[in-house]
Amino acid sequence: MNELWVIDDDRSVRFVLAQALREAGYTVREFGAAAEALDAMQSSAPALVFTDVRMPGMDGLHLLDALKQHAPQLPVIVMSAFTDVPSTAGAFRGGAHDFLSKPFDIDAAVAMARRALNDTAPLPAESENANDEHALLGDSPAMRELFRAVGRLSQAPLSVLIVGETGTGKELVARALHRHSPRAKHPFIALNTAAIPAELLESELFGHEAGAFTGAAKRHVGRFEQADGGTLFLDEIGDMPLGLQTRLLRVLAEGEFFRVGGRELLRVDVRVVAATHQNLDQAARDGRFRADLLHRLDVVRLALPPLRERREDIPALARQFIADAARRIQATPKQFAPATMDALRRHPWPGNVRELENLCWRLMALAPGDTILLSDLPQRLSPGNPDPASVSTDQGDAGSHDWERALRRWAEGELVAGRDGLHPHASERLEQILLEAALAATGGRKQEAARRLGVGRNTLTRKLGPGRPRER
Repeated sequence: MNELWVIDDDRSVRFVLAQALREAGYTVREFGAAAEALDAMQSSAPALVFTDVRMPGMDGLHLLDALKQHAPQLPVIVMSAFTDVPSTAGAFRGGAHDFLSKPFDIDAAVAMARRALNDTAPLPAESENANDEHALLGDSPAMRELFRAVGRLSQAPLSVLIVGETGTGKELVARALHRHSPRAKHPFIALNTAAIPAELLESELFGHEAGAFTGAAKRHVGRFEQADGGTLFLDEIGDMPLGLQTRLLRVLAEGEFFRVGGRELLRVDVRVVAATHQNLDQAARDGRFRADLLHRLDVVRLALPPLRERREDIPALARQFIADAARRIQATPKQFAPATMDALRRHPWPGNVRELENLCWRLMALAPGDTILLSDLPQRLSPGNPDPASVSTDQGDAGSHDWERALRRWAEGELVAGRDGLHPHASERLEQILLEAALAATGGRKQEAARRLGVGRNTLTRKLGPGRPRER
């Protein structure tokens, strides 16, 4: 039987998802608890299961384990409103086929079901790993998608290229990929290739024998050997010299290398995760980066969003950084005044999450009161300093952009407050204001007002509706 099961203690979620799947042509059976579904497994077998994570009694991840023991090939899609790396990695670790973040788009959920029914190969399992001591934070759509990708990729022995602006958290993502992978009990070794002089970088990567060069008094074990069995994170890979790129390519292709000055061929089992803020595709076209090395590193690419593109995450990040700083200095965490948090949301954050973290540590240490006020912020974050992204480069026309900045501030405030339906409300009010302004400017003459607005007279009349002044 091609039957799909939806398991969720929230009746409204069950109803909406089940109805969408039925409209897509599937037979759907609903369950309000994990125990009910397990009982049903004794007499019937579904083709696909959607299950929530947080439910009374047995939770979704324990249900996933039970389902996999009963039917290892059964595709299970795990749903949760709590989308973070531990949740997604835990789901994929247990053999989940996919992870669906709540609230979800109905069309996306149906498409996910179709893909799962066409591809029922289970994902490999892994053992439990260490605690998330460097957790990634964020509940924006971009971060939810990133967590989902990290959860899936942590299970696959693939090279990953992490791209993003400076300060977006590329090393945190690399550590999460390692921590939730089968390699978690082995070393995670990080090396910033831009921080090591070119003449020493080869030795840092591959090690050297005693006497290999002036000053090499004893054997040095390189980062590849240190990371054997684990993960090697190469940050700022775009700054690696071309000659060294050739050696790295051989290691990635063959898994073997010589120490500098050595004759012993060494073999290692290392997963390489690389990161850069540069455009490596353009660097390869310009001949500054080997295209074949890029192809080896870029099996999967993860793009990290800048902080200005996920402003809804700023309050949670700021509070977490303040709490971290308070623990370090053994003090009570300070609170943000609402106006201060608004200023943080509006700032463009060219230094991204790292800039926000540094600011929070400074505020925790130096702000005089228990509440962080606007006056405690650096001048660059002052509300009087507009977001460069929203300011016209034509200073002579700056006044015409005031309404755009006001609209942007209103939209950001409404979104932060969690309000929905912004587009129809804003569109209706914008249209009404334009119509009223045009009628006022033309003395109520509809024909002239329509011409000034660039719409037809009938259109203007229809949009005004009844009860409006007659044309004079």
